[in-house]
Amino acid sequence: MKKIIITIICALAVLPLSARDYYASEFGIKSNGTTLNTTSIQKAIDFISEQGGGRLCFKVGRYLTGTIHIKSNVTIDLGEGAVLVGSPNPYDYDKVDWAPAFISAENAENIAITGLGVIDGNGREVANNFLAQVAAGFIKDPLKLGRVADRPHGILLVNCKNVLVEGINVRNAACWTFTVDRCKDLHINKVTVDSRAFWNNDGIDIVDCNNALIENCFVNAADDGICLKSHKVQYGDENITVRNNVITSSASGIKFGTFGVGGFRNIKCIDNTVYDTFRSAIAIESVDGGQSSDILVDGLKSLNTANAIFLIVGQRRGAQKSTLDNVIIRNVYAEVPVDKPDYGVDYEGPTLEDMPRNVGPCVIVGLKDQNVRNVTIENVEVKYPGGGDPSFAKVGTNELDKVPEMPTAYPEFSQFKELPAWGFWVRHAENVTFRNVTLSAAAKDYRPAVVLDDVNGADVKGVKASAPALKARVFVAKNCKNVKK
Repeated sequence: MKKIIITIICALAVLPLSARDYYASEFGIKSNGTTLNTTSIQKAIDFISEQGGGRLCFKVGRYLTGTIHIKSNVTIDLGEGAVLVGSPNPYDYDKVDWAPAFISAENAENIAITGLGVIDGNGREVANNFLAQVAAGFIKDPLKLGRVADRPHGILLVNCKNVLVEGINVRNAACWTFTVDRCKDLHINKVTVDSRAFWNNDGIDIVDCNNALIENCFVNAADDGICLKSHKVQYGDENITVRNNVITSSASGIKFGTFGVGGFRNIKCIDNTVYDTFRSAIAIESVDGGQSSDILVDGLKSLNTANAIFLIVGQRRGAQKSTLDNVIIRNVYAEVPVDKPDYGVDYEGPTLEDMPRNVGPCVIVGLKDQNVRNVTIENVEVKYPGGGDPSFAKVGTNELDKVPEMPTAYPEFSQFKELPAWGFWVRHAENVTFRNVTLSAAAKDYRPAVVLDDVNGADVKGVKASAPALKARVFVAKNCKNVKK
C-alpha cells in the first residue's frame, strides 16, 4: 500500500516547478450561478495545460457550467464555498468515451481535483429535463424505464494516469456520481459523495483500474456505494485498496460487479463501515465470465444492513466460465434488521422486491460445475432478528433442490427468496473454513443456523450459533464431502 501512495505522490510532483495558481476570475468565469461558464472554464483549462500545468482555483461562489474536460497537468481546486453547478439543459453535456459527464478527463496524466468545495451535478433537474425531451420526442429512451441512458455522470475519468481526487464534495448526479474507468495510479481521499438525486446514483465506481487507493471517504448513495466493475475482458480491476470508508446505500455498500467480465484480482477492503443499507454490506459477484481471486475483507462493521456477506459465481453471458477463488473475510461485526433498512429515503430500494420472505442469511454460492473455492470466514459476528416464518415458501433441509440455481439472474442476496438457513447458506463450494464465527438470532427461527449443500471440504468447527429454543440441528450438510463439524 505504501507503494501506491508513493507512486501517486511522485507522479503528481512531476508538474513543472514553474506551474502556478490561476484564478477563475482571471478568465472571466462568473460566480453568480446564472452565467453559463462552460466555454470560459474550458479555455482556462486548455491554457493552463498548454503552459505546462498548474491549478485553476475557484473561490466562493456558484459557477454554472456544462461538461468540462480536465487536461494533463491541470488541477481543479475548489475552495471552501466554491460550487460547480451543472447546467439544467440536457444538451450542455458531452459524451466522454462511452458516457456523458459533467466533470471529465480522457487520456490525461497528472491531474487532480482538490479542495473543500462542491461539485453539484444538479441531477434531479437535469434528469427530469431529459425525461421532458423524451416525452417531446427529441431524445430516444431505449430503456423505456424513465432512466434515460444518456444522463450525465457527475465525474467521469477515462484512461487517465496519476490521478488525485481529495477533499471535495460530489453531489446530486443525474447518473453514476463518480466513475473512474481504465485509470492507473489513482488516489481518492477524504471525498464526500452525497447523491440520492435520481435512479442509478452509484457513489464511487472503479472500472477496470490498476493500482488504486480509495480511503477516508463518506458515501451516501441511492445505488451501490463503492462499486468495482469490469467492462472489458482485457482489463479487470487489479491492485485496489478500499479502506476506512463509511457508506450508506439503497443498494449494496461495497460491491464487486455486477458487470465483471475482466474479473477482480488482488483487492483489499480494510476497516470500512456500512450502515442503513438495503442490500449487502459486502457483495463479491463473479457472474460475467471474469476470473476473480485474492480478495481480502479485513475489518467491516455493518449496522442495519439487510445482508452482511454475499459471495456468488454466476454465468450471465458468454462461454467463458466465471471463477471466484481465494477469498478471506475476517474481523466483521454485523447487525441484520427485520425491517427495511433504507425506509423513507429518496429513491429507496424496491419495497416489494422478492417479498414476502424471511430475513436472509450470509450467502456463499457457486454453480454445479463452477465452485466458489478457498473461502475463509474468520472472527465474524452476525446478529440476526430471527423469527423465521415457515409459511413463507418454506424450503426444508430435505428438499434443497427446491432452491433454484439461477446462473443467469441479476445477482442479489434476495434472488433465491427463501433459503433454508438463517445464518450461512453455502452451496457449490470447495474448501470453506469458518474460524471463530458467532451467529445469534434474537427470536426463534425454524431454520438451522448453517446449511451446506454440495460442498467439498468445509470446516465449521469454529461456528457458534445461539437462538431461543434452538434445536440440535445447528448445522446441516447434504451432498457434501470432507466436512469437519
